[in-house]
Amino acid sequence: MVPKNNHPTKKKNQPKEKNLTPWEIVQISRHPKRPVLQDYLSLMFTNFIELHGDRYFADDKAMIGGFAQISDQKVMVIGHNKGKNTTDNIDRNFGMAKPDGYRKALRLMKLAQKFNIPVISFIDTPGAFPGLEAEERGQAEAIAKNLTEMATIEVPIICVVVGEGGSGGALGIGVGDRILMLSNAIYSVISPEGCASILWRDAKFAPDAAEALNLTANALLKHGLIDEIINEPGDGAHSNHKKTVESIQKAILKNLQSLQKLSTEELLQKRFEKFSAMGNFSVDK
Repeated sequence: MVPKNNHPTKKKNQPKEKNLTPWEIVQISRHPKRPVLQDYLSLMFTNFIELHGDRYFADDKAMIGGFAQISDQKVMVIGHNKGKNTTDNIDRNFGMAKPDGYRKALRLMKLAQKFNIPVISFIDTPGAFPGLEAEERGQAEAIAKNLTEMATIEVPIICVVVGEGGSGGALGIGVGDRILMLSNAIYSVISPEGCASILWRDAKFAPDAAEALNLTANALLKHGLIDEIINEPGDGAHSNHKKTVESIQKAILKNLQSLQKLSTEELLQKRFEKFSAMGNFSVDK
């Protein structure tokens, strides 16, 4: 049985709880009709020009990006590319990027820096692809390099967790000045099933693992790992794509406005301080 949620103290930008268990939120984050990157590109952005390839090995369809415009603001959009049906998902590897995808993402971020335009990343992946070819081509190195390089990109970076934020696969495009998260998205070091298989040696304990992992938006905001929760409409983002997009767009533009007031030095310093502060804890005497 899954333990009941312990409701954290309300914080700024923290929506009212709907009494969902973490495991129920996991299910909503994976809903087959939940908006994916292609929906956000068509409903939120205009003039999208996709840019291909990592200039090393391949063009990974699980990670796409390119120049676009949101309202009157030019941006570089990058994100995990889940499909809307089985055929699309197989073609896009279910949004699980290989090293080529992370290297492409970093190339596009540096291109954005060259043209002095902000980066918007959409996080929605079960994790980085764990296959043999990915390991042979340096999966861990590619993600680690992205973490290092994103810390020094000299333009604003806004990351939005819109579905599953799984492990290093999510972190590979997740170092930003603002981390926004949909209220029924998840963000975790490992999937509940993976955690249950390791700790209990049985995936049926996934609901217990979901509770323990603190993977919900409210838990992550409480611990200072994200900056803002974006409320989803109705029963979840899948119930109203248009309203979900409007809420995300409003949050992105609001945060962009404040970040663009900072000098490059202030931007980088605040980003460094933000991630340096993560993981702090105290022990009661």
